[in-house]
Amino acid sequence: MSVSLRCVEGSVVTVEVKVDISGSMLNAEEAILSAFNEASCLVTGEALKRFDTDGSPITLGGIKWTSKDQEPKIYQTPYGEVEVARHVYQTSKGGQIFCPLDRDARIVVTSTPRFAKMVSNKFGNGASTWAKKDLAENHGRSVARSYLQNLAEAVGSVAQAKEETWRYETPKLDKPVKTVAIGVDGTCMLLCEGSYREAMTGTISLYDSAGERQHTIYLGATPEYGKASFYERMDQEIAHIKRLYPRATYVGIADGAHTNWDYLEGHTTTQILDFYHAAEYLTDVALAACPRSKGDRAQWLEDSCHDLKHKHGAAARLLKEMESLRAQQLPKLVKEKLDSAITYFRNHKHQMHYARYRANSMPIGSGVTEAACKTLVKQRLCSSGMKWKERGASIVLSLRALVLTSERWGQFWDKINQYGFQMAA
Repeated sequence: MSVSLRCVEGSVVTVEVKVDISGSMLNAEEAILSAFNEASCLVTGEALKRFDTDGSPITLGGIKWTSKDQEPKIYQTPYGEVEVARHVYQTSKGGQIFCPLDRDARIVVTSTPRFAKMVSNKFGNGASTWAKKDLAENHGRSVARSYLQNLAEAVGSVAQAKEETWRYETPKLDKPVKTVAIGVDGTCMLLCEGSYREAMTGTISLYDSAGERQHTIYLGATPEYGKASFYERMDQEIAHIKRLYPRATYVGIADGAHTNWDYLEGHTTTQILDFYHAAEYLTDVALAACPRSKGDRAQWLEDSCHDLKHKHGAAARLLKEMESLRAQQLPKLVKEKLDSAITYFRNHKHQMHYARYRANSMPIGSGVTEAACKTLVKQRLCSSGMKWKERGASIVLSLRALVLTSERWGQFWDKINQYGFQMAA
């Protein structure tokens, strides 16, 4: 294998690559990857040089800065390490050093922006040990785990810092938005202090007139007392969507937790109790309705769930039937479960008009939000043996929410490209 830089003509770089492709196909592919990584390092080095100055004095904030001459620096790239000699500047008073190349090339720590984007994406999807292994096995890049952690933390810190100020465009959808479903839920995670605390997830889903989900915005927040900052971010996202779709019907979907409804009632005109939580209570009622026959119990449950979903006024009729069952002689546990179901239906029957919701193509399940608890929080933060500090977990959730929300990850990096990492940080 040999790789050489043939010529540089303006912004066009010519590289000559020779690769020995003898042996097995796998060996050939490994040789190709290695050769083109080396070639890419040569081209990346030339690309970085374009962002350096010629060494002339520069003025920043009305103060003159002069070059201390070129100093070599190693940059991490998707293809390997690249060493570039670049001008560094200082004022006549000494002190802080400034490197125009780092600013203008959007360097993140010592990484090119593309490599920082790769690493932070992988870190949002898996632990640093997995990211290190993936880079080595699939990209031919051997990088220290500590570096990957520091790089991802730097990107995540910007993502977190800009959550309240950077606005992201909602994708252009193929169909008009008729319904916007808003959900919030909590799930526990383990902190380093040894206690389990509740992390929050929020979803804002856009549905067309046929009830098909077109887009979902995901938000996550680590445990915090009062959950104030999470709700503030939800408020901002909801306000943005309401400006885009003022004529849509806004519905809140959640389980029976009163804290969820306290928030959702202030932002939605219709509140829908998750159908599947209601159906779970009917499973307990079936024991009272058909205590002797397992087959009858299964049929009662099937019929009751069908009625609840498809027939108008079913929730009220089921509640009346439950109340009549209390007159029977029932085992203590069965009676307790029946009483819980009666209380649940009394408190939420006004949110159980499922036939009407379905007729209007509204969603009746909080599965999107519950799935967010798993994909946003559990899969990344709750693997075996994981414990988190508040800052580390919040950074990961910020990255993960950007990755999971369609088109936001690209928009985040467009803003880094526009403003520069140093300015954003």
